[in-house]
Amino acid sequence: MAEASSAPMRRPPVLAVTVGDPAGIGPEISLKAAASVAGRLGDGEFRLRLFGCRQVLEGTARTLSLPLPPLAAGEDDPSPVAIWDIGGEADAVPAGRDSAEGGRQSYEAIAQAVRLALSGSVSAIVTAPISKDSLNQAGHHFAGHTELLAKLTSARDSVMLLAHGGFRVSHVTTHIALEDVPKRATAERMRRVLDLTLDSLHRLGISEPRIAFAALNPHAGEGGLFGRHDIDVTAPVVADYRSRGHRIDGPVPGDTVFVKMRAGAYDAVIAMYHDQGHIPVKLLGFQVDPATGRWLALSGVNITLGLPIIRTSVDHGTAFDIAGRGIAHESSLLEAMDYALTLTRAQPA
Repeated sequence: MAEASSAPMRRPPVLAVTVGDPAGIGPEISLKAAASVAGRLGDGEFRLRLFGCRQVLEGTARTLSLPLPPLAAGEDDPSPVAIWDIGGEADAVPAGRDSAEGGRQSYEAIAQAVRLALSGSVSAIVTAPISKDSLNQAGHHFAGHTELLAKLTSARDSVMLLAHGGFRVSHVTTHIALEDVPKRATAERMRRVLDLTLDSLHRLGISEPRIAFAALNPHAGEGGLFGRHDIDVTAPVVADYRSRGHRIDGPVPGDTVFVKMRAGAYDAVIAMYHDQGHIPVKLLGFQVDPATGRWLALSGVNITLGLPIIRTSVDHGTAFDIAGRGIAHESSLLEAMDYALTLTRAQPA
């Protein structure tokens, strides 16, 4: 008889899904996603923890006839899926609108999930949408998830990367005024964004990533006629990385670089500012019924690079206008969960 191996079994990855603003679609899509992956959970592929107010999740499950997971019995609970109750009352949250209580619950779910991620009790965090207004009403003055997570994890900085299938866009700047972008888009910041983007692509299984910098100015400055940022700042960074063997292009005019990525020329594009990167991803990921104008599906993932933990998120908002109606689609959350699992498995044992 062969001798049994003494090597310890590696536990399944544990994903912490923060359910977002309780007045939005976060609780609904979280419960729908949990039900959708029930087979994979039963097979032990990974475990799922929904971080949110128990009363809110109970009410959502009851109203929409969705399965309700049990409460987690602590950090080592072996249940495939469970609710991590962050406290609070459902009645304190006004339906479909911003509130201080909604912001408090949103913050508490994120803070508790981060604490467990830093301790190693959960493998990655997947976030449903929050309301920036609710968060600020609750006294947590952050521009969004990315800035809040950087503070909670003591990260020196972070980078937003949006993904929809093989379409990936990281950002040099995000939540700042457009007039401030040239001052923030320094060579140092570009190098940081490029390094983190390269690392993330390697972890996603791309051995020799092809990356392009989108130009800041029209036609990449047109030889200086429309500004010199692309010539004086971006081009030297690209030249340096190319001299070291990296497959980096740029600056490539913003009106063609995303078309080239869609055609397969690049594995990722680095955008200079928020809307430059967000618009093409959302045009691809948001599906609309042309006859009614109704959203059919919302696809796309937001990945935060530069944190000491893995964090992915949906690439859409709270959708207060359809909350509680049972029509919100969980596709973006499922995509975010799959990205989180891929990144988790790329971590060293």
